[in-house]
Amino acid sequence: MFDLKVINSVLDQMEDERGISREKMLDAIEQALATAYKKEFGKRGQIIRAQFDIASGSTTFNQIKIVADETTVRTEDQVDHEREAENREVEQEAATDDGRVRFDPEKHILVEHARLIKKDVAVGDELVFPLEPKDDFGRIAAQTAKQVIIQKIREAEKESALKEFGQKEGDIIIGHVQRFERGNLYIDLGRVTGVMPYDEQIPGERFKPGERIRALLVSVDETPRGIFLKLSRAHPKFLQKLFEIEAPELQNGAVVVKGIAREAGSRSKIAVASIDQHIDPVGSMVGQRGVRVSTVMSELGGEKIDIVEWFDEPKALIEEVLSPAQVLSVEIVKDANPAENQHGHAVVTVAADQQSLAIGRGGQNVRLAAKLTGWKIDIVSAQNDQTDEAGEEKKEEPA
Repeated sequence: MFDLKVINSVLDQMEDERGISREKMLDAIEQALATAYKKEFGKRGQIIRAQFDIASGSTTFNQIKIVADETTVRTEDQVDHEREAENREVEQEAATDDGRVRFDPEKHILVEHARLIKKDVAVGDELVFPLEPKDDFGRIAAQTAKQVIIQKIREAEKESALKEFGQKEGDIIIGHVQRFERGNLYIDLGRVTGVMPYDEQIPGERFKPGERIRALLVSVDETPRGIFLKLSRAHPKFLQKLFEIEAPELQNGAVVVKGIAREAGSRSKIAVASIDQHIDPVGSMVGQRGVRVSTVMSELGGEKIDIVEWFDEPKALIEEVLSPAQVLSVEIVKDANPAENQHGHAVVTVAADQQSLAIGRGGQNVRLAAKLTGWKIDIVSAQNDQTDEAGEEKKEEPA
């Protein structure tokens, strides 16, 4: 009935290309054969299982009956009695909500009858009854078996993909651009397709179908329609992972990232600290002649990246993250109503010629500094005491 050479070839191909094990494929074949047998020769309510021998190509079919008693099933007499009770509107809930199922002679066998076959059987056990071997399935049964196999392959692929990509969540993965549809970018990752929503894309970036792309795997979710892989190039962690590829000190833990503030496609600030006092955290990120940071910037389409050293002392940290502007002083001000995401309020004094640099174009520099530190930052000019709050839109010269 079966060409074993072809079956073994298909099993090997499914395991190599789609990551579906031989055991799962054999299980799918057995379930398909059992479904086809029941469709063609079985009765309603029967539980039929098939055992396929890959060595000989033979198949055995068995009917399964579950051992039951009055606590698990309702006999015909009990059903008739309950119907009478329902008609009289007496004990209706007790008749329908007791957890028992209707006795089916094709599916159940009462425990007293089962013990005539097997003495030590218990309620809930299964008894196996051999069925007559068949191999002449009709067209409808064969089509049903085909649908079962297709469904089982899809389920196995889904499980395999979930296991594979679940381990890669939070890492950078590589794929090829498939299509751009309704603002979403679809990326071919081999066995599955990832989706990069519009708000996870870097503004201004354009990709052509088939183009190679790197992105952060943000999340792996199981949905009724399959595996949903959410990708991002705008996520702050994407910047960190790119630096981990370029800087061994970051990858081995000698240098750690303490915070990232990013406006994707425009500018980012990243604060780093060193575990080893002999290692310069900023220098290790920048690289010799700036080669490391330049590589990351090229991947991000020229996005400007400010790398600063992290300080636990707030004043020193605020002064550092406002670079490249030179700060004269930092004053911590008590705020009567601080925001939940802010540590406090700081007033930073800079020279008059440094004010536009500290604020940045459209307030970007001070806005990123405030986001990175968690402090509300006001910039004050030493000459005329003009104050500009973090995040205020103001037309200034580019930083």
